[in-house]
Amino acid sequence: MADPNGFLKIKRKEAGNRPLNERVNDFSEVEQILNSEDRKLQASRCMDCGIPFCHWSCPVDNLIPEWNDLLYKGDWKGAYMRLAATNNFPEFTGRICPASCEHACVLNINEEPVTIRENEVAIVEKAFAEGYVKPEPPKKRSGKTVAVIGSGPAGMAAADLLNKAGHTVTLFEKDEKAGGLLRFGIPDFKLSKAVIDRRLNLMIAEGVVVKTGINIGKDISAREIITQFDAICIAIGAGHPRDLPAEGRELEGVHFAMDFLGMQNRVNASLLSTSEISISAKGKKVLVIGGGDTGSDCVGTSIRQKAQSVTQIEILPKPPVTRASDNPWPYYGKVLKTSTSHEEGCERFWSLSTVRFIGSNNKVTGVEVEEVEWIKTEGRHEMRPVAGTRRIIEAELVLLAMGFVHPVLEGLISELELELSIRKNISVNANHATSREKIFAAGDSVSGASLVVNAIASGRKVAKEIDRFLRNS
Repeated sequence: MADPNGFLKIKRKEAGNRPLNERVNDFSEVEQILNSEDRKLQASRCMDCGIPFCHWSCPVDNLIPEWNDLLYKGDWKGAYMRLAATNNFPEFTGRICPASCEHACVLNINEEPVTIRENEVAIVEKAFAEGYVKPEPPKKRSGKTVAVIGSGPAGMAAADLLNKAGHTVTLFEKDEKAGGLLRFGIPDFKLSKAVIDRRLNLMIAEGVVVKTGINIGKDISAREIITQFDAICIAIGAGHPRDLPAEGRELEGVHFAMDFLGMQNRVNASLLSTSEISISAKGKKVLVIGGGDTGSDCVGTSIRQKAQSVTQIEILPKPPVTRASDNPWPYYGKVLKTSTSHEEGCERFWSLSTVRFIGSNNKVTGVEVEEVEWIKTEGRHEMRPVAGTRRIIEAELVLLAMGFVHPVLEGLISELELELSIRKNISVNANHATSREKIFAAGDSVSGASLVVNAIASGRKVAKEIDRFLRNS
């Protein structure tokens, strides 16, 4: 595979990012792309390691050694064909996936993994640029119809495969444009929305019908959809955010992260004017509660909106710089992650719990926090407050970025009376079928909030099950 000695001759080289003082003034993508020759050299580092742990850790089962070998040999088209065989949207995952494949790469034992994620996006971008990616409508239609409700990565993947299988697919989206959180959750500086539009246009050219601005269960009843389609796939995501019901939560200036991020994305797409933004960080002291990717996105967006200062806090302890003894290779490395947004100017704190929101004239002015320590007892970690550590962090805008708990139950799910799991996600069997006849579900609405790559994998699996159901019915 590739050059057996490539990893000995070539050091890992990343494409890098746009200059900080330039990128903080716009919402264009931060990450750059290596030239073709450098990218081929990076692919040469993928060795014939016997057991491809990268493939083992990839939720969509990407054939990583195979397309790295083809990339090294200069066969960009062949590399794309192998990549597209397992992943509907490598242009998405190549930009925003946390790359568990690189954590499992054998070379990561020495902390020098192959640049798998960057190689992936380079292959797909080359494929689009060279015209390898063309609409390929199915040659024959099955006569069966499918409604896919929710146009995030799970819904898009399911719709794409079901359409390729010859079924007539309608993709419903409640927002103004399709894409789900890819469009209205992830900032443009991480994922340009032109990339989503390019893929959606391809799917439409292949026969997928996309209907936006329609909330199934509200604008159209679920019963009506059931009568109109032979199968239904629910992929509405985990849209119910985790709240923080502390004293002062009702104060003006405390908002959910997705309301903040979605508003800026709508401005970027000219769906809103700057004057219509009701949540802005401009000139304010911003506090982001939640240390994950969504919190990081809030940091980068606040900086671009010209916040006075940005602070991010996390209730969990600060991760180690290198793997802990109980987190060995090839598992995903639970280590300290510094995003491009953090690099742009943000103060970060860990092991801080929110006690209450403080305000004046009904507007938030600060948050009282308290240090906590995590004690492991009987195999479980227990959080305990540290006496005498309470303090106030000044803030005029507080963004709650603590994840999502389950799908929105009002409307579609409640009308269908679908069986739920103990965590209030949609309950499905091994075939992704729900408790109602001909209704299937996938993505975060089933698993709870997860990664884009997991959603794509789930969408691919549900598509196969729906296809089997339709052919047997």
